[in-house]
Amino acid sequence: MNNSGFHSPIGHTLIDSPLTEIVALIPAAGIGSRMKSDCPKQYLKVAGKTILEHTLAALLEHPRIQRIIVALNPADTQFEQLNIASDPRIITVIGGEERADSVLAGLNYLSGLPADRTIWVLVHDAARPCLHREDLDNLLCLIDQNVDSPDVCGGLLASPVRDTMKRMVSQPVKESPSTNHHTVIDHTVDRNGLWHALTPQLFPLQLLRDCLSKALAEQACITDESSALEYCGYRPVLVNGRADNIKVTQPEDLALAEFYLSRKSKESIV
Repeated sequence: MNNSGFHSPIGHTLIDSPLTEIVALIPAAGIGSRMKSDCPKQYLKVAGKTILEHTLAALLEHPRIQRIIVALNPADTQFEQLNIASDPRIITVIGGEERADSVLAGLNYLSGLPADRTIWVLVHDAARPCLHREDLDNLLCLIDQNVDSPDVCGGLLASPVRDTMKRMVSQPVKESPSTNHHTVIDHTVDRNGLWHALTPQLFPLQLLRDCLSKALAEQACITDESSALEYCGYRPVLVNGRADNIKVTQPEDLALAEFYLSRKSKESIV
């Protein structure tokens, strides 16, 4: 890459400005079907507040984050009822059917605003309420590193895989109709070098918007923001993050999130 700035494989160059703004973006338009609940998971209560309130509070407490964009489902009627929704730093936009669509909606909104500085976007899952300040500090250091090394295009919090990993294969059950299958092991995957991708994920606004737009237009498999940049030839940085930065996905995650939030609260008091 060209050391004069972000030289994009899709023909766009970003030059860092002496002035930088950090905007958090929360895709919160999902319905949380895996939670087996009528309520979208971000509005389930844990430790006295909704999951989304905990998530937003962790970001609002950081002095370097000036604004938060929350992408909501067009039928959402619950967000406006939260006390935190009245915070002037929070702006809402209409999200899309998939996570990437909601993220792109937020990026498009930001791109349409007048700007006199470089904007970095910090994308964080609505259902990750246990984010710690030190992890956020470590991730935001990538912006400072970019000043000295423009090839640092951004990165994400991640944690090394600790468990033995298995690749599955599905095979028919001989004694049953062909529609029934057993899930069995095909082989054990070498976990060396494997990481769990977490959030937040941090990238310059225009670079992320260009990469995500290109990847979606070409129907690439995009599961997070980093994968969009990878698709366009970039190599985001893995920043070692805490394993307790969990995503509430299954019903059993609620008790674990409550435990981590309670412990986090006690640590902040000390």
